[in-house]
Amino acid sequence: MISRNVASWDRIVRLVVGLALIVAGLWYLSGVGSWIAIIVGIILLVTGIVGFCPLYRLFGLCTGCPDKQSA
Repeated sequence: MISRNVASWDRIVRLVVGLALIVAGLWYLSGVGSWIAIIVGIILLVTGIVGFCPLYRLFGLCTGCPDKQSA
């Protein structure tokens, strides 16, 4: 089982920014920028919903673990 490493406030920020990027990619941007915004938005949405960020694990970060020190 994957342990969560994203705090509640971090999850909310990821969800809001992810939705904003998807909306921007679908309606306001065009070309490659549109696809990049949509892909990054989807990644942020998924990590916000799941509560786990692989990059945080890679760098030893954990915003949801106040008792642990960042590596």
